[in-house]
Amino acid sequence: MPYVTVKMLEGRSEEQKKSLVEKVTDAVSETTGAPKENVVVFIEEMSKNHYAVAGKRLSDQ
Repeated sequence: MPYVTVKMLEGRSEEQKKSLVEKVTDAVSETTGAPKENVVVFIEEMSKNHYAVAGKRLSDQ
């Protein structure tokens, strides 16, 4: 049973997240041979003040 975690900044619409989950599930199923029913996708959304690049939070830019 493949488990996939997608970490991204918050702000995507529910429709975008629905599409992401469908496409990730399809890709994992096609490449691993696992049935779609066994593919689990987690979306972890982060706010910009919980994400930093080069020592700077995105919320500070």
